Amino acid sequence: MYYTIMDTCVGEILIAGDKQGLRYVSFCQGKHPQEIQNDWEENQTFLQEAVDQLEEYFAGKRRKFSLKLSPEGNVFQLKVLKALEKIPYGVTKSYGEIAEQIGHPKASRAVGMANGRNPISIIIPCHRVIGKSGKLVGFGGGLDVKRKLLLLEGADIKEEQAYEKTLSTAGR
Repeated sequence: MYYTIMDTCVGEILIAGDKQGLRYVSFCQGKHPQEIQNDWEENQTFLQEAVDQLEEYFAGKRRKFSLKLSPEGNVFQLKVLKALEKIPYGVTKSYGEIAEQIGHPKASRAVGMANGRNPISIIIPCHRVIGKSGKLVGFGGGLDVKRKLLLLEGADIKEEQAYEKTLSTAGR
């Protein structure tokens, strides 16, 4: 497995993959960062296409990724990841909507668990999944990172106005 660390506007990100495809895009400061294994080799050249596409995304020049992905998970998790890949840039879906989409309408909690185990953040856009009420909930990179990614994409975040008001009154 090859890896590199990329510095971004939302913090450092670990990118790792092998001949099968990209396996990890993980926030280094997140809740559950992917640890670099002893047998991994640092090699940005091998992962350059992923780095380039992520740089384009953060610069607002890329809306869709075209990388070979090789996430691991059980059948249900992989079904959820496939559904996440279909969420368009700048659009949000609820856990319940994803559950319905994959044919398990009562499995929104399980969808949340699978979403939280997404090994390829940003590229498989788990940040686009929000609570039924429109509230930003649960994200491995932290809610501030989720908010920044959604704002970068121009998503309509219902709680954003309340958040901005809180920030403006916090300094008083």
